[in-house]
Amino acid sequence: MSLQELYNTYGKLVYNLSLQYVQNREDAEEITQDVFVAIHLSIDSFKEQSKISTWIYRITINKSLDFIRSKNRKRRFAVLTSLFFADGNEAHAETSHFDHPGVLLEQKEKLQQLYSLINKLPPNQKTALILNKLENKSQQEIAEIMNLSPKSVESLIQRAKVGLEKRLKLSEGKQ
Repeated sequence: MSLQELYNTYGKLVYNLSLQYVQNREDAEEITQDVFVAIHLSIDSFKEQSKISTWIYRITINKSLDFIRSKNRKRRFAVLTSLFFADGNEAHAETSHFDHPGVLLEQKEKLQQLYSLINKLPPNQKTALILNKLENKSQQEIAEIMNLSPKSVESLIQRAKVGLEKRLKLSEGKQ
């Protein structure tokens, strides 16, 4: 399968999955480009031990998590820099705005709050929850994508739900 055929087949999947992680169109587009560059560079090493879609999911998840880590490092650096430079030449931490297509305006704030809470989950819990609840993947499919046992996936999803419930109660208590 050519890279163009892969993109035509999996481009929307990659974009939508990365959008679940970063909640920003431009960032999701950047991650999508990174994913297809990685696919292009490593397609020859794909051993067909799993479905190509599973392989692409893994790459997308890894690129999305790498992107988030990189962005967080840049934010921390910008905050540290601002402590040392008072002349306005400091780097500014960019706060991402939630920009998910198709979301009704009146639901946007609640959805943004939910994604904010999801983003605070540990990476494996976040990935399992996104794949299960937002991508509608079965526990078996998630296990293949994440290279875990179905029982481990079940546990991750359960812990993610409990963590979200606790965080939601805390955030409601502050309001």
